[in-house]
Amino acid sequence: MHRVAHSRVDRVKKKRRRRWVFRVITLVLLLTVGIGSYFGYQVVSALNKSHDSEVGGSKLRAQPVKPKEEPFAVMLLGADTIDVEEEKSLGWRPDVIMIAAVNPKTKSAKLVSIPRDTYVKIANTGGHRSKINDAAMAGVKRGINPVDNVRQTVENLLGIPIDYYAKVNFQGFVDIVDAVGGVDVYNTRSFRGPAIGKKIFIGYGDQHLDGMKALAYVRQRKDDPEGDMGRNKRQQEVISKIIGKIASVEGVTKFSDVVEAVGKNFTFNIPLSEVPSMLALYKEIPKENIERIEFKTYTQEYGIVNGIRKKVYWERYREKDLEQIRQLLRQQLNWTGNDSGSGAAESTENNNQ
Repeated sequence: MHRVAHSRVDRVKKKRRRRWVFRVITLVLLLTVGIGSYFGYQVVSALNKSHDSEVGGSKLRAQPVKPKEEPFAVMLLGADTIDVEEEKSLGWRPDVIMIAAVNPKTKSAKLVSIPRDTYVKIANTGGHRSKINDAAMAGVKRGINPVDNVRQTVENLLGIPIDYYAKVNFQGFVDIVDAVGGVDVYNTRSFRGPAIGKKIFIGYGDQHLDGMKALAYVRQRKDDPEGDMGRNKRQQEVISKIIGKIASVEGVTKFSDVVEAVGKNFTFNIPLSEVPSMLALYKEIPKENIERIEFKTYTQEYGIVNGIRKKVYWERYREKDLEQIRQLLRQQLNWTGNDSGSGAAESTENNNQ
């Protein structure tokens, strides 16, 4: 009799334990879904503030690219202004122009930075040549979106479609680096680099950089023996580390904080629905599949401007060097130039004359 009663008590306890475990699991699942939904809402809400719906896809394509399935190119721009208010009052020029050509099928990416003083034909100017960082202001003067005019100029130069863009100014860059907890770099030489309103010393060797130090690190050029090339390498290094952090598990949880932090100091035109898959794709690309292409130039100190010989400091390229870059990017994007888009790239045959 006692054993039967004891057995019943055990069964009741087991049922209660199972119910308790079931309730805990159910609660965890509900919390997970709830947090995920809230996180998703937060991310979309934050991204909406920075999303640029005015700049669409490349006119060189007949149909928008499908980044999950097809190769695509992203133009990363660093504006030479402190914040969005300065951009509105004074205009802006791209201090950084970096192109990332990504192939989701081969899980690879090719990066190329175009020096800001590169002497090129500026889009929509009737063939006028100037430094490539004049393209944004040239667009404004002609009633053309400045980002779109930079994009068209780059498309004409490289002979490929630029599908998406992301632009950040100095303050936005500082905020992004701080939001991801800083970045770790190995500095090959100590120097003082320009940040916002001051110069900051960056020591030799392993360095952990906060936002202001990272800005000084990527802007330093004058005291670098490699000049623009050295700066371009540091820019690619830091941007790759930032994207890597955002794409990490820890970074995904901070993603809405990152976007909230920069606000309108950061703009982009990547469709919101494609952002998660593009971050996931970046995580899948092995480091050895990310190739950094050098955009070789030589400095022309004097030139003729409006019939007058003056100091210009143009960065000039050799056509054979540029053609090698074009071929690498076209192969990466599987681009033949036969897509029947409404726009057509300006001939670059004599672009550097």
